[in-house]
Amino acid sequence: MKLSRRNFLAWAGIAATGAIACDLFDDELRVQSPALIPEDLVSGRDNWYATYDTSTPGGEGILVRVMEGRAKKVRGNPRFPTNQGKQAPAADALLQSAYHPDRIAGPMLRNGPRGSGRYRPITWEEALNRFNAAVDANGNRMVLITEARKCSFAKICGGFAEAFGGRHVAFAGAADDAAYRAAVRDVLGSDSLPFHDIARSETLVSFGSDFLSTWGSPTTYAVAYGKFRSGAHGHRGTHIHFGARYSMTAANADKWVPIAPGAEGYAAMALAWAIAESHPESSYVQAITGEAGPGALRSFAPDANAGILQIPDAVLDGKSLNDFFYGMARDYAAQGGLAIGGGGEAAAYSNGKFNAAAALIANLIMGNVGHEGGLLPDPGSPISEVPTSAPLLSLDEWRLVAADISNGATGLVIVHNADPVHGLPAGVGMADALGNEGVAIVSASPFIDDTSVMADLLIPDRTALEDWGDDLPDPMPGYHVYAVQQPVINPLPDLDPRSFPDVLINAATDLGRPDAMPAASYEDMIRANVEETLGADFNETLKNGGWWDESTGGHGPGPSSNLLNDVVGMAAPAQMHGSGDFQLLPFSHNTVLDGRNAHLPWAQNAPDPVTTMAWQTWVEINEQQAKGMGIREGDVVNISTSSGTIQALAYLNPGMPPGIAAVPMGGGRTSGSEFATGRDSRESSNVVSILAVAANDSGGVTWSGNRCNITPTGDSMAVSKMEGGYTTREIGEHPAERVFKTVSEEGGH
Repeated sequence: MKLSRRNFLAWAGIAATGAIACDLFDDELRVQSPALIPEDLVSGRDNWYATYDTSTPGGEGILVRVMEGRAKKVRGNPRFPTNQGKQAPAADALLQSAYHPDRIAGPMLRNGPRGSGRYRPITWEEALNRFNAAVDANGNRMVLITEARKCSFAKICGGFAEAFGGRHVAFAGAADDAAYRAAVRDVLGSDSLPFHDIARSETLVSFGSDFLSTWGSPTTYAVAYGKFRSGAHGHRGTHIHFGARYSMTAANADKWVPIAPGAEGYAAMALAWAIAESHPESSYVQAITGEAGPGALRSFAPDANAGILQIPDAVLDGKSLNDFFYGMARDYAAQGGLAIGGGGEAAAYSNGKFNAAAALIANLIMGNVGHEGGLLPDPGSPISEVPTSAPLLSLDEWRLVAADISNGATGLVIVHNADPVHGLPAGVGMADALGNEGVAIVSASPFIDDTSVMADLLIPDRTALEDWGDDLPDPMPGYHVYAVQQPVINPLPDLDPRSFPDVLINAATDLGRPDAMPAASYEDMIRANVEETLGADFNETLKNGGWWDESTGGHGPGPSSNLLNDVVGMAAPAQMHGSGDFQLLPFSHNTVLDGRNAHLPWAQNAPDPVTTMAWQTWVEINEQQAKGMGIREGDVVNISTSSGTIQALAYLNPGMPPGIAAVPMGGGRTSGSEFATGRDSRESSNVVSILAVAANDSGGVTWSGNRCNITPTGDSMAVSKMEGGYTTREIGEHPAERVFKTVSEEGGH
């Protein structure tokens, strides 16, 4: 081949590559595309790189199309064992993170009042000198707050904080699922989530958790749900959902059973009771109930808890509650059943840990734990040296963090991609605490948000498409998986971010503590994990997007004789805070999530899958109840709890039970990109800010435990949605027992 200048530059690029292309396409040119490309290197050919997205719930393997140094498209990695070629809607927005006009271009120093957002650019040399000086002076009074990342990231952050006598904590948002994780530890003995083998199950019952939208690993579960519905076992899988809100999961179920908010645990235990009563001879029933037999679950007989469950008579088809659950137990005995849920919204009440533990007990008593089509326990980490969970805090611990910052016991706060000011109830006091001018604050986030705007020094990190990373999917698919994120593009020429883990490693070295760091660089640590611990080829691992071994697996636990007694001892109806005519049910937005993606217009513009709403904060209330209050769609209403008031646009949902007010999280950001902050407060508000500062039975935020009142303001706005109008047919006689069916005016769904 003739060595032209074009070919020389192309092959020189290969020699300097940091990214390894996947070989899913025959014409793949394995070369990293630099940000600055000579004109005669333009080839017009695209390259696809395998990497990993940690920003979506559960994480997912992705492929990124790169042409002439620019990332053009994100798609699911068909090789990756969890999402199997599919991706979450928010994954596409990774491109906008990299090319966002509001990215912090380089190091900045505050030159105005704290929180004003006024900064001036400085050099990296000055920024790192200031950072090192702050750590040297206040390292023993340092709190490092990051997003909930595991593996090498968490090990580097933890090692850095510990080396100077500080503390590393992780923030997962208000919806941190702390209660579900606590239940998993108690019942299954694992810090990581179990995998629900939906694809190979025969029947499915879910409790509260919106696993097809935001809970667990929704992309993975959506792929499995498609197989579950496609008749892989010779028939279409049957799905029943118990929950207070008409969610994406409820909308897809064969039968949605509305229950009282916080009653998910009683519904799960009612199913366990029916199975035990129907099959007392089962070894699984005997292992859980012990000498007491099915009588150990007698207190959870559905008829005895009708007032707690509050299942409408119209849903029961004329059956008693006991007979309704007996029928479910019979179906599950005939066909392999799987219970999923108890986390997410179900775990957000005062009894959240009980709700989660009850769903796990239902699986144990059905005997499907550790079996195909059942609940597959976490197999553990394939790399013992890296953390398998992030250091999450309870609500009370966050209050102590805020108090220590406020009173000066903490002298240095370093924040990376975490926004506790927006994501914690206002009563925690994080915003006021960060206003303490005696505390030094450093932000390493690529964007300004409600927390990073309080920083004195900005040292922007690279975005996910520009940096290394690794992760353990949560949950794993029943066997070992180690995901690797590689840089597939370089930052644009006018941007100068630096990898945050490398900043910490270099700072530790400069300050005389190199031994505290696990490797000389972030990339070196990930490479060592692959080559030395896993014994795998690094380049092949990058091309695949990770490493996995299907021969490994978790094992079903041997329940202790006291397990059921412990769970029974947790049982209690959900306690609500405040008063009002409505139960406030916040929920994670399908793409904006808890607000972490609010600055990404693609995430804001993606329609909610149930209401088709976009860009706005709305409140879903029962159509008939709203009409009785004189509320129409688009009316601006006040939502008031004992902790404050926000405004939102009314959405009249014929499927919402009376007395429920469902509001998406993620709105109401006050600082940062105009995409997150540029909307009127009437249509963009932060529902978390008005929650009571109250912990559930595992220490997490009771973000679904608040009563509220809804009052019209007399104002209205246009609703941003795609759907047309509808009419309703009412079934039942009593308002609390009505089931509404939506009939599209355009001809039906």
